[in-house]
Amino acid sequence: MQKETHTSRFESEHQQAIVNVLFTYTWCIDKLKQVILPYDITTQQFNILRILRGQYPNPSTINLLKSRMLDKMSDASRIVDRLVQKGLVAKTANDKDKRAVDILITNKGLQLLKRMDQEVSISDVASQNLTEEEATQLNILLDKMRG
Repeated sequence: MQKETHTSRFESEHQQAIVNVLFTYTWCIDKLKQVILPYDITTQQFNILRILRGQYPNPSTINLLKSRMLDKMSDASRIVDRLVQKGLVAKTANDKDKRAVDILITNKGLQLLKRMDQEVSISDVASQNLTEEEATQLNILLDKMRG
């Protein structure tokens, strides 16, 4: 990583670990973008579609999507609107709260994810360089880091 970031020294191993996690996050996002590029959706749209599929057949709200999104800086409302334009998501008024909007993945959205499940393996990003045991160890360490 020092070669890729053009950094010769870090203050400590802990500082290097943080920089390495951030560098690896960007690397993972770039790999994921390449994998989903043929499907004409962004990584944030992919994340929201997967959340909505997990909720299906129950509708979701913008607040639920925001709470579960990996990228907390994303504008969930704008992303949902783009998915509506593509016909992958539908928005309807909430029966109980007229100010709220119910968001539901459409059949077209479900079919897209089903196709992606068959054609794309997100696991390949990590499995090319890590064994199953190493991935388990990495998961334990990352969970431990977050406390």
